[in-house]
Amino acid sequence: MRVAIQFSKREELKALPILLRHSPGMVLRNRIYIVAKEAVRALRRARVKFTELSREGEILGPEGVRAGERI
Repeated sequence: MRVAIQFSKREELKALPILLRHSPGMVLRNRIYIVAKEAVRALRRARVKFTELSREGEILGPEGVRAGERI
């Protein structure tokens, strides 16, 4: 699962070494990163503050049924 997170300038400096070890993420403008959930856990353990913008969710079919779910 991928998570979009955003840092302040100060917290980004603390986060970069952790992100380089834990996630082959993507960097967008305004200090927004797309990272793996494992990287998010590592950032929380290190007490790095960030704002979670969105999470990759499960794909739902028509009528709200999950892909592959038996009905």
